[in-house]
Amino acid sequence: MQTFDLEAEGLRALNASLHALKGDTNTTAWEIINPRGSHAIAVGVDAPLDITVRGSTGYYCAGMNKLATIRVAGNAGPGVAENMMSGTVIIDGDASQYAGATGRGGTLVIKGNAASRCGISMKGIDIVVHGNVGHMSAFMAQSGNLVVCGDAGEALGDSLYEARLFVRGSVKSLGADCIEKEMRPEHVELLRDLLVRGDCDADPSEFRRYGSARKLYNFDIDNASAY
Repeated sequence: MQTFDLEAEGLRALNASLHALKGDTNTTAWEIINPRGSHAIAVGVDAPLDITVRGSTGYYCAGMNKLATIRVAGNAGPGVAENMMSGTVIIDGDASQYAGATGRGGTLVIKGNAASRCGISMKGIDIVVHGNVGHMSAFMAQSGNLVVCGDAGEALGDSLYEARLFVRGSVKSLGADCIEKEMRPEHVELLRDLLVRGDCDADPSEFRRYGSARKLYNFDIDNASAY
């Protein structure tokens, strides 16, 4: 394992070292120590690396991640895994605002709570939150899945497109055009897979599904796969 002391060597050197690695590298296991809430840790990684950050992070940790598995052994600041493309990001603690924003793929797992606007404008990412999410989560979410094992705050799914939302606990209120939908067998199986990937042993039968009422945009069922 490659150990990188962020306090001693600096953020620019860390990210440059990670960006220099390609898919055929043997240096795949990384441990980052002394993060001390630094911003933009391990952003833009584009290789199948296994990275563990030993401590809490600031803004935009693991942003634009592609292929890597990045774990934060602490809490994450705003915008963790923002615009993520693929791979896995795991937060052992809590995540601040807009976790997984605009994410296009991959899996974000938050083992604590997530603050407001979790999954805002998500475009294909899967997000599993073991705890609660704050207000306006999944605002303008376009595709992908948001799983909330706890409670959801106000205006869940406001201006939602075709993302799927699964909540086990209570929902304070639904946003514009977001409605509760039937939990069909295919949704139970999808949710079961998401919970396994999110390392969560919750029972899929305890969740409710929410989605778009399709009243805020022009929708043609014949073109559903294009949305």
